Formats: sequence, structure tokens, C-alpha cells
Amino acid sequence: MKNERISVLLATEGTYPFANGGVSTWCHNMTQGLENVDFEIFAITGEPKWSKKYALPQNIKNVYQIPLWGTEDPSEFTRTGQIFADVYQQKKQTSDQEIQLHFLPLFRKFLAALFQENDDIEDQIANLHKLYHYFQTFDYKATLTSRHVWSTFKNHLLKEREEKRAALPDKETLKDVTTAMQWIYHYFMPLSVRIPKTDIAHTTIAGFSGIVGCISKLEYGTPLLVTEHGVFIRERYFAISASKISSFAKYFLMRMSVYITRLIYHLADQISPVANFNKRWELRFGAALHKIVTIYNGIDPHVFVPGEKPVATRGTPTVVAATNIMPLKDIETMIRACDIVRKEVPNVQFRIYGSKQVDPAYTKKCMALIKHLRLQDHFLLAGYHNNPAEIYNEGDVTVLSSISEAFPYTVLESMACARPVVATDVGGVREALEGYGILVPPRDAQALANGLTTLLKDIELRQRLGKEGRERVLLMFRISQSLDAYLNTYKALMASHGKKTEKQNEDRTRQLSTEQLVSMWKDAL
Repeated sequence: MKNERISVLLATEGTYPFANGGVSTWCHNMTQGLENVDFEIFAITGEPKWSKKYALPQNIKNVYQIPLWGTEDPSEFTRTGQIFADVYQQKKQTSDQEIQLHFLPLFRKFLAALFQENDDIEDQIANLHKLYHYFQTFDYKATLTSRHVWSTFKNHLLKEREEKRAALPDKETLKDVTTAMQWIYHYFMPLSVRIPKTDIAHTTIAGFSGIVGCISKLEYGTPLLVTEHGVFIRERYFAISASKISSFAKYFLMRMSVYITRLIYHLADQISPVANFNKRWELRFGAALHKIVTIYNGIDPHVFVPGEKPVATRGTPTVVAATNIMPLKDIETMIRACDIVRKEVPNVQFRIYGSKQVDPAYTKKCMALIKHLRLQDHFLLAGYHNNPAEIYNEGDVTVLSSISEAFPYTVLESMACARPVVATDVGGVREALEGYGILVPPRDAQALANGLTTLLKDIELRQRLGKEGRERVLLMFRISQSLDAYLNTYKALMASHGKKTEKQNEDRTRQLSTEQLVSMWKDAL
């Protein structure tokens, strides 16, 4: 049994292997470190043009990219490996009659579930499974662009408006209704993917990519593990509330997010947040307490080691950050803190390493603020750095100004490099940093500046916290500890479901023709 390999379906969303960041780092560490595990990656991306950012280890057997936007026809990606004749036949047979007879009853149930949080969740799960089987038989695009589906959606919203007049937000416009239907079309595209059989289904977020894991559980009884980095539903609240869409659009998008999160929590065999902080949100949205087992992130202390400052920053009080430029990281507060710090430490330098392309509009806004406050000589958006282990040793102190976090690698990496951290008290940051750095409230530039100024001026405190921080990482947050925890979890979930660890045969439904699938579907009805 020791030498038998485990197969894992790993579902990602906007991250590995097509984007950099903390979740992608976690995925790469997992796939590289668990050498006796074979991974099938199902990666939800924004658009098809995304390119891989990582050199993939050999135990990643396949990467299936599912771009939610920017495709003329989703079957180009969701039907990878299926012969053209079957795809053509599937489109040909998706008639108005088939849509009305087979799809609309399922669609009405789905719409009802979106607006009824306390509805029978087992019924919702069964309906999701039937939707998957429908889209394995009939064409996704032809179905969801049908006039019958549009009419059903419009009528359902009118009915909801009539029955819940006081509870719904401002009256929706034609644009709102069109946008909402487009969201359904794009976000539920994973339902049209052919899911292979594996030993474990593992999703990196309780969001729409988790549909892949849910279907694996429903179709094959595969144990489902959910790793929560940032809590999906919490971050959706932040993002949606800050967006400039209408109140109805915000309401509808939140209902979709709540719907999928509740289903994933209910179906999961184990929910493993990367910090205990996440539990309060998971419990609020239906996760059972006995399913929640925290597994902390870990880093390699042989890679992240203390070092001398390079010539470029030696002799200059330097604050560094490893973060993409995006609203969730609240770079604006960091910039304002720099403006305050320079009054106490006139030659201070802030060097921020991370992609400026994640949200170009926000990057432009940050650059305008830097110029407005005349910080061009003090605050540098340095772009992506391909060797993060070098970033922290450039500085004296590391800063994190996020309004939401999970259990950020940047904190652990900086601690391992014996560089103390000033960070906002969000997510699981306190669980790593309390007593070994300085915690401040989010969105408080003055508090952030005070913490940074204290450490920049007090060399003894800085050195003591740096030394103690590295010792804490060596004791609690090694990557080997994290990898062992996940491997043991895989084995325990397989054992509890009576799974065998031998290599699984290829998914039988891959070998079925479209005609056979149609026949099976109609027989089931």
C-alpha cells in the first residue's frame, strides 16, 4: 500500500498554474512536494489567453483550463478530447423540444433555490447532479442561449418581484436581467466539463470551481476535501459591495455565491481552512463543525533564510512587501502610511513587489496617489519578483495592509528571513504573528505608520522579533508539516470511503457516444 499512488482532482479558480500569488504558491508546493500523488488540475480562468506561470512537476498528469469568458463556444475547452462528431451530434439534438422537456424543469428548481436559502439542500444537490447529466448529453451554449430559457428566467424574476416586493432591492432593469443571465451562463460552465474518476477531489475554494469537486462526489462517491484560503463568501461580500453595479445585480450575484458555497460545504467530507479564523464564516454558511480541520500553510526554512541587505538598500531604512497590486491588499493605505512614516524617517524607502496587471485600473489609481503625495522618491511599485526569498532580505521590515487575508505566505516567509512584520489584523494573520510582530487595524494608515516607525527606529526590538519569528516558523510552520497533514488527510478520506489507492481506470463516460448518453438520459426520465 505504501508504494501505491493516489490520484487527486485539484480544482483551482483564477490561480494555479495560470497566475502568481499565495494560493498558487500553495498549489505548487503541494504538487511538487507530494511526489506519490498524481494530480488532474481543473483550472477556472478568466479568459483563454492566460498562460502557465509555473514549470509543472511530472506528477501533474493533465491541466484542463476552463475559461469562463472570452470563448465563442465553451465546448472548445469543456469537451477537450471528445471527437468532433459527438460534439456536433450533441449540438444538433439540442432542440427546443428537448430544452423545454428536459432542461426547463431543472432550471426552474435551480432558480427557486437561488432565492430560498432554507430550501431542502439535498433536493438542490440532486438537481445539480441532474443538471450535470443534462449538459453531458445536450449542448451547453445552445441550451442557455435558448429563448425558452430566457423567457423562463425573466418570468421567474417577475414572480419573485411580485411575491417578495419588500425583500428585494430596487427594481431590476433590462440590463440587470441580461447581466444576471450572463452570470449564470458563465459561472456554471464547469457543469459542462467531463469529470474523470480519481481517488480524491480537492478544491482550493468554496466557489464556482468547487462545482467540479461536487460533481466528482455525486458521480463517483469521491471524497471531497475543501481547502479554504481566503473565505470565498467573505471575499465576495467585500468585492460585490465595493463594485459599481446596481443593487439588484449585487443581490443576485451574492445569491449565486451563497448558493454554491452552501452546496460545497454540505457535500464536503472535510473542510480545511488554513487558519482557525475562517471557521466562523464556514459555520455561518452551513459547514458542520465536525468536518472542519485546520491545516496551516508551511514554508521551506531552507529557502527562506536570513541574509545581509544588498548594496542597493544597505544603509537605507527599507520597508518591503510581497503582494499583487489589487484593492483587497489596500495598497492605498500603505501609500498613505508611507507619507506619515517619512516625516519621522525622512530617507525611508517602500519597495512593493508584485504584479501590476491583476487590476490595472487600481494600479493606475495607486500611482496617481503616489504622485499626488509626492512620494516618487519613497514608494516604488517594483513589479513581479521571480525570487521571493530575496525580497525580505532587501528590507528591514515587511508590511501587509490587506483588508482580508487567509494565512498569508508573505508573513511566514518574512518571519523565516528574520524580518519582523507589521500587518493588519485580518484573517489568520494573528495566528501566525501575534507576539512576533505588530498587528494593526485594517484601513488605518496612522496605526500602520506607527508600527513601521517603531520597528525602523528600534534596532534591538527589530532584531529580537526577527529572531523569535524565525524560531516560530521552524517550530510550527514548516512545509513538511503541511504536506504531511494533507497526505494523511487524503489517506484517511480514502480509507473512510473504502477507496482503493491503485490507479483508477479512465472515466467510463468518456468512451460513450452522444447517442448512448441521450439514450441513458431518456431512459432515466
